[in-house]
Amino acid sequence: MSQPAKTVTACIIVIGNEILSGRTRDANIQYFATELGQLGVRVMECRVVPDIEETIVATVNEVRRKFDYVFTTGGIGPTHDDITADCIAKAFGVGISEHPEAVARMTRHYGDPALFTPARRRMARVPHGGILVDNPVSVAPGFQLENVFIFAGIPKVAEAMFQSMRHRLVGGTPVLSRTVRTNLPEGIIAEPLGALQQRYQDLDIGSYPAFRNGKPSVSLVLRGTDEPRLVAAAAELIETIHGMRGEAEEFAQ
Repeated sequence: MSQPAKTVTACIIVIGNEILSGRTRDANIQYFATELGQLGVRVMECRVVPDIEETIVATVNEVRRKFDYVFTTGGIGPTHDDITADCIAKAFGVGISEHPEAVARMTRHYGDPALFTPARRRMARVPHGGILVDNPVSVAPGFQLENVFIFAGIPKVAEAMFQSMRHRLVGGTPVLSRTVRTNLPEGIIAEPLGALQQRYQDLDIGSYPAFRNGKPSVSLVLRGTDEPRLVAAAAELIETIHGMRGEAEEFAQ
């Protein structure tokens, strides 16, 4: 009998006081979770932490031992509060200095030495042993240290960095999902939905209420790696909703 595929896991750490203050809205978690899911890497936790060295170091050290992959966003820019690179070095117990290839890339990019300021040179600093992650947008690279990948916080840059290194990731079976949308309220469908989850314990089934066109709506999302099981569970769910005189609309994702 073949062994079940290993579940490959990940944690995303969003670093920055501006996220916690509400001044900046994070746009990276959704992107990374979607892309990683397609690669068969399940995001199990997302954490938002402040620009505090002790917190960043402790969080990185905790999750890099707990999950297969860790992705951080934010804190690798040119200003005094960009401390992520130093924190990663401290978490791994290594030194940090300018990476020759990072300096070379940035020198070519800026051209005029006067534009390659000391502040910008800070972005060429990489913990010892780090492997560069290409930045096709603004050149200053991210980096990888063991199973931890460090990206910029700007969404377009973070997305480009991810695409440049996704080939380094070894995932499991891609996670598939199907959504059944209904007009029945959660309080009515909760019991049969719970019974369905018991019958399909290998799937994750979630209920997400909302308003659509001013009317109550519930999206029932089924996620798993076995497509026939997803199809069967969705069919049972639709049959149950119709039996309760509700409307049901299915979407494959």
